Parts: sequence; structure tokens; C-alpha cells
Amino acid sequence: MYLLEEFEKYVSENELFSHNDKVLLAVSGGVDSMVLMSLTAAAGYQFGVAHCNFQLRGKESDEDEVMVEREAKRLGVEFYNASFDTTAEMARTGESMEMAARRLRYAWFKSLCDEHGYSVIAIAHHINDSIETFFINMLRGTGLRGLTGINAQVGRIVRPLMFATRKDIHDFAIAHRIPFREDSSNRSTKYLRNKVRLGLVPMLKEINPQFTTIMRRNISRLSQAQEFVTASMEMIKRQVVEEQSGIYTLHIDRIDSSLPRNFIIYEILSAQFGFKGDVVDLLCHALDNEATGRRFYSRDWVAVVDRQKIVVAAVAEDDDCETLVDRSMIRSYAGGSVLFYEYCDIDFIETLDMGDNVALLDADKLQFPLKVRRWREGDWFIPLGMSGRKKLSDYLIDKKVSLVEKNRQFVLLSGDDIVWVVGRRLDDRFCITKKTENVLKIVRDNI
Repeated sequence: MYLLEEFEKYVSENELFSHNDKVLLAVSGGVDSMVLMSLTAAAGYQFGVAHCNFQLRGKESDEDEVMVEREAKRLGVEFYNASFDTTAEMARTGESMEMAARRLRYAWFKSLCDEHGYSVIAIAHHINDSIETFFINMLRGTGLRGLTGINAQVGRIVRPLMFATRKDIHDFAIAHRIPFREDSSNRSTKYLRNKVRLGLVPMLKEINPQFTTIMRRNISRLSQAQEFVTASMEMIKRQVVEEQSGIYTLHIDRIDSSLPRNFIIYEILSAQFGFKGDVVDLLCHALDNEATGRRFYSRDWVAVVDRQKIVVAAVAEDDDCETLVDRSMIRSYAGGSVLFYEYCDIDFIETLDMGDNVALLDADKLQFPLKVRRWREGDWFIPLGMSGRKKLSDYLIDKKVSLVEKNRQFVLLSGDDIVWVVGRRLDDRFCITKKTENVLKIVRDNI
């Protein structure tokens, strides 16, 4: 019962929950969550089981639900289930499958906690998930915080299996005959996490069989380094940052010249305001070039360069949110959406029809930096498949777009020309043709 002893020790040492708490377990039916349910029961904690059926795998999804309910009833614990029309939700919001499913399940978990008095929500992530997250963040571009993997606790979300490896969990399930089901989508390399899990990690393990142990230590050291940086940054922020009426001013000339200026700016803007590294890099470049007035956006905040100051304020509802997109940027924000940019060879495009939330553009026709902003009266474009100009206002009317949606509509421009009415229609002049060699793929995802 090694795993049970380590489980109880980890929960206790990290103060994730106690025997006085009611714990809501998120149980999918996979081996990780089924083992979590078994360990929580064996340790004598009070818990209930929540299962989401996202209706994405037909009969498989239904069979998962039946198995989880059967096991919960065998253990004599409360079972809650909810079915979501995830495909319809994706169509309604424009989110990816992962984003839609995540939002739906966490909103439901919260409602269960509020209604039934659960103290924490336990998720069955383990150390291998944390290692995969390390590489995913590194590939996307991140700072030190993004290399610390998955936290054992964030708010009332706890992860009591973060001490265990995937192999530990699987071996325990087999040894104790714990039922579980394999999600067929876990074998698909369509998703980045699976590419890392099935491709990159096995290759690194072949190079060094002690890979998992070493990475566990690396992530632990990086987490400690982040704790040190966070404490140090609190002292620096007290000297550098002033706040008045919800507007924050970063005084760059107050940063000690012996310290790494750009790193300090990144730590302040990323930790408190959610700015990404590539955006902060461009902001620091604007500082060096005294580009007073340049604006940079995170999801909820706008940062304005003002000589040797950076002024940060919440994005106003009527803010034009005009963002310049350099070739090096991998993301930008467009109101409640984030746009991800990826350059690829035409030979790697499997299909030209990827839905309204993906734009495939002829990269060689684009003039950089691109620009993302809200649409304006007078805007026009040539809708894909047409030869004549059309006012964007008329296009939105024809599509019966509501006033609220109009106010949230963004466009992507190359020079003064609209390239993409974001999430709706490409401009015919910038689409892929038989002559296209280089492609800019842009994916829109709701936040």
C-alpha cells in the first residue's frame, strides 16, 4: 500500500484538505481519477464524485459515466453527473473543445461546491502532467513561472496525486483491480499535450532513463527559485509601482541599474496583469526607442509607454484595443479572445476548411506588423469567394449580427487592408491559392 501511505503523507504535508473537509472529486473514468477515488476512500476522507459527460465520444462517453457511477455507489458516496452539448457550446462561443469543456466543468464544479458544502475540488493530475506542462509552456514561450509545472493547490482546486508518476498510478490500479477506461483521444497526436506525451517525452527517456526523476527535481528547484523571485519582486514593486484610482504607474528610472530591467518589467506585468512574454519584449523595445504612446494589451489590461514610465489601466469597454502584431509574436488579444499565430509550409496544411475560428493566410502577401483592432464605420473588405468590395457594416447586418456582438467584433489588417473579419470571414485577397508557399495560421480562442 505504498501509494496510499504516500498519498496521505502528501495531502497532510501540503495541507490540501483534512478529515473535517468535504472533498469533491472530479472523476472522468480514466486510470488517474479512478485511483484517486480509491485512495480517497481508503484514507477515510469525506467525498463526493462529480462526472462530466461532454458527449464527444458517443457510446464511449456514456460507458465512462456508467462505470464511474457504479464505482461511486459501491463506495457509498454521492454521485453527481452532468451532460454537456460541448459541440453546440463550441459553435456558440467560438472556443476550442478544450477551452469550452474546461469552462463548463469548472463552472459546474463550483456550483456543486456552493450547493452541497464541498471545501475543495480534487483533480487527478500527477507529476507526468506537470512535466508535460513544463515543455508545453517552454515551446509556447514563457518565463520562470511557466516552468514550474502544475501547482498542487490553486484556490480550492487541489491536486493530491502530484507526488506520483503515471506508472505508479497505473501499477496501483492493476494490482488492486481498480476499474478504469482508456480515453481513445489520448492516443491522438492532434493535441499538443499528446505530441509531447507520446513523442517528445519517450525520446528524452530513451536518452536518459532517469528523465522523470530528474525533471521532478528540476521543477522543484524552479518552483523554489520562483518563490524567491516572487518575494524579491514584492520589495521591488513597493519602490517602482504606484497606484492611484485603479491606474498603475511603473517608474522605470527607479529600477536599480545593476538589476535586469526587462526581467523586472516582465515579472510585474505578467504576475499582476497577465501580460505574456512576447508582448513584454515588444513593450521593452518600445521603451528603448522612446515610442511614447504605444499601447500593449493583455486580456484585461492595457499598458501605455510614457517616456520612462509604463502606465497600466483596465481595458475600457469602448477601447479600440489596437494591437500591432510583429512577426515574432505568437499571440495577441482581441477583446474576449486570444489569437495564436503559427507559420508553416503549405505542405503541412491538411485541410483548408478548419472552421470560422481558424484563418489560413498567404504569409508572403502580408505587410508586417499586422494590426488587430475593433471594426469601425467605413471599414470594407472583399469577402472570400467574391470579387467586389463590401462594407463591413453591411456584411454584419446581412449576417444578422446583434448590436452586442458588433461591439465585440475585431478585424485583422495588413497595412490598411482587412485580412480577416475575426471569427467570421477572410478577405479574398489574402487567402491561400495554388501559388502559396508559406502560410500564417491564426487560431481564435475565447478566454
